Amino acid sequence: MAFTQSYIKAIFASSDTRGIIAAITSISVVGTGIGLSFPLLSLLMEQRGIAASIIGANTAIAGIAAMVAVPFVTPIARWLGVVNSILAGIIISILCLSGFYLTENLPLWFLIRFTFSAAITIIFVLSEFWINSASDERSRGFILGIYATFLSLGFAIGPGILSLTGTGGILPFLIGCSIIAVSIIPTILGRNNEPRMETTGKTPSVIPYLFMVPLATMAGFVFGAVEQIELALLPVFAIRSGYEENAAALLLTIVGLGNVALQIPLGIWSDHVKDRRSVLLACALIGVVGAILIPLTAQTGWVLGIILFIYGGIISGMYTVGLAHLGSRLKGTDLAQANAAFVLCYGFGMTIGPQLSGIAMDLMGPSGFGASLFVFFAMFMVLYMVRIRKT
Repeated sequence: MAFTQSYIKAIFASSDTRGIIAAITSISVVGTGIGLSFPLLSLLMEQRGIAASIIGANTAIAGIAAMVAVPFVTPIARWLGVVNSILAGIIISILCLSGFYLTENLPLWFLIRFTFSAAITIIFVLSEFWINSASDERSRGFILGIYATFLSLGFAIGPGILSLTGTGGILPFLIGCSIIAVSIIPTILGRNNEPRMETTGKTPSVIPYLFMVPLATMAGFVFGAVEQIELALLPVFAIRSGYEENAAALLLTIVGLGNVALQIPLGIWSDHVKDRRSVLLACALIGVVGAILIPLTAQTGWVLGIILFIYGGIISGMYTVGLAHLGSRLKGTDLAQANAAFVLCYGFGMTIGPQLSGIAMDLMGPSGFGASLFVFFAMFMVLYMVRIRKT
C-alpha cells in the first residue's frame, strides 16, 4: 500500500500528469473498440460462409499493415505533431470501421483492414511514445503497468459488448465507432502536454533502432509471437487435449485475467531493480517453464488454469517491461523511432508466431503448442546471455 501511494504521488508530482492520463485514456478506449471490432469482423465472415483460411488471411493483414506503417509513423508525427497524428489515426479508424458495414465486398475488406490496422498502428506507436516520454524514470514501469492493465481491460470489454449486441445490423458498428470516437476527447485535452520532436532534419531510418536496445525489441517480438499463438491456438490445443469448446474459451479468459492482474506488480518490480533486463529474463524463464508445464498439465483442468493465469500475466510483462526498458535508454525522436521499431518487432512476431506454432502442432500434436512457446522464450534467453557478456 505504501509503495502504491508513493508511486501515485510521484505521478501527480510530474508536470506531465495530464499527458500520461490523456495517452493512457485514449489508447485504452481505442483498445475497447478494437476488442469489439476484431471478433465482429471474423464472425461476420464466418456467417457469410467464407473459408477459415481466408478469414485468417484477412486477420493476418493487420500484422502486415503494422509492419508497413511503422517506418512512416515518426515522419508523420514530425510533420503533423503527435496529437494531430493520433487524431488522424482515430478518424481514419472510424471511417474504416464504418466501411466494413457499408460494403460486403471481400477484396475491399482486405484493403479496408490494411488501412484500419495502419491507422491503429499510428495510434499505438505515438501513444506509447507519449506515455514513455511523460513518465518519470522512478515510476516508469508502474505507469506502463497501468497502461497495459487498462489496455487489457479494453480488449476484454470489447468482446463483452459484442456478446450483448450480437453481430446483426448497424448497432455493433455504431457502438464500435462511438467508443473509438470518445478517445478524441482525452487526446485533445492533453494537447498542451504532447511530447515534442525535432521538426527539422531528416528522420533517421527505423532499422538501426531494431538493434539499439535489442533486448527491448526482442521482448516485443517474443510477446507478439506468443500472444498470437495463445489467441489463435490455445483453444485448438485445449480441444485437441479433450476440452469442450466453452472450456477452451474459458482458458483464454483466464489468460486475460492474469494479464490484467499482474502488469502493475511487474511494473513496480521493474522500477525497483538496478537493471530492467533482469525482469525480462525472469519473464522469459517463467515462459520456458510454462511452455513445458502446459502440455504436462493439460489433463488436469484446475492446475492448467492456475498455470495459465500466472503465465498470461508474466509473459505480458515482456511487453510492459520491454517498453519501460526502452524508455529508460532513449529520449525524443530516438525514443519515437525505437518505439516504432518495438511495434515493428511485435507485428513481425504476431505474423509468424501462429504460423510456426500451427506447423509444430501438425507435426507433433498438441505438444507442439508448448514446444513453439519454448522456442520463442529460449531465443530471448540466448540473446540475453550474449548481451550480458558484452555489457
